[in-house]
Amino acid sequence: MLNFSRSRPQRPNRPNSLGGMDFVDPVKKSGLARKIIFATGLVALCIIIIKASPTFSSPSPFSLHETGTTHVLVTGGAGYIGSHAALRLLKDSYRVTIVDNLSRGNLGAIKVLQDLFPEHGRLQFIYADLGDPKAVNKIFSENAFDAVMHFAAVAYVGESTLDPLKYYHNITSNTLVVLEAMAAHNVNTLIYSSTCATYGEPEKMPITEETPQVPLDITQLTRMEKPRRWQKILSWIFHKNSDMAVMILRYFNVIGSDPDGRLGEAPRPELREHGRISAACFDAARGITKGLKVRGTDYKTVDGTCIRDYIDVTDLVDAHVKALRKAQPGEVGIYNVGTGQGRSVREFVEACKKATGVSMDVEYLPRRPGDYAEVYSNTSKILRELNWSAKYTDLENSLRVAWKWQKLHHNGYGVA
Repeated sequence: MLNFSRSRPQRPNRPNSLGGMDFVDPVKKSGLARKIIFATGLVALCIIIIKASPTFSSPSPFSLHETGTTHVLVTGGAGYIGSHAALRLLKDSYRVTIVDNLSRGNLGAIKVLQDLFPEHGRLQFIYADLGDPKAVNKIFSENAFDAVMHFAAVAYVGESTLDPLKYYHNITSNTLVVLEAMAAHNVNTLIYSSTCATYGEPEKMPITEETPQVPLDITQLTRMEKPRRWQKILSWIFHKNSDMAVMILRYFNVIGSDPDGRLGEAPRPELREHGRISAACFDAARGITKGLKVRGTDYKTVDGTCIRDYIDVTDLVDAHVKALRKAQPGEVGIYNVGTGQGRSVREFVEACKKATGVSMDVEYLPRRPGDYAEVYSNTSKILRELNWSAKYTDLENSLRVAWKWQKLHHNGYGVA
């Protein structure tokens, strides 16, 4: 009897095994290979596209030192004076990085500058607090700065008497953080925006750079201490780096605005009562406040009101740029920045009325703590050494220029 066995047909797509090894069907293997090749090609294409983009193929221009280009860090660059300084630097073809925590500055000022200078590698804004050493060190490690212009400070006399510790910390500690970062990252030029308030109420006028510093309030005290403390700090820096150059500019009462109407003074509403007299005059002229309050009419001056030296912001930032150009390694320069002419508060009010065309009500009140009777500058040193002198010395005209910006910006920059 014949025995027939049933044989199973071979399935061509089923893998066979031999000795524990699997063999993949050639058809399936070729399909898998095509998928791998396609995926590899896709990844390679993505890499090529990414590498071709400017942001990948080359590092940020702010992170590199470039021959012929000076990269300046402007602290407090969103504020009134700092934004005007940034504008001037950008106009003069400097590369600018602004660092500001916007506690006093305006994001709108940054937007104006960005719109004016949109080119890649010209301007960048970094939101940060100088009181945070880690944040400051990170900024310095990621950017190749050639110089620092330091404007970041709180500077209202009235407010300083209400919150002195805040002022002391802001003006002293934050500056030390910047100095330490500069030393650690070999940034060798500092242009420091100081104040005539360090002199207090001198016995002899006009004020020279050698006038004794006798402060009357915490703002002046901390700013007076800073140059003294800097002698020790800078000696340490010089020990580490003999090329350090420092220029300290002690400016007087700032007024005015960008002549082309792009930037202006826009104090925060909650700080109006502590702000500059120019801002108070404009608020009264616009009806934001009910008239103008003038504090102090019994000083030993010609008309009983304080005497001040009013410096236009355009002149002030010009002095800072000249100081930057003249800064010398291993030297510390100290300069007064003013017009050399004193004008009374009553004169200022009358000039403001003429500039605005508004006959505002004026209320005269008792003195404000921390104010002093008379101060104006002797500018012979800055003229001699930096070839700088004030050009915008017509008080009424400076106020008229600033008033034009105020009328066109009823809500300041329109943003916080």
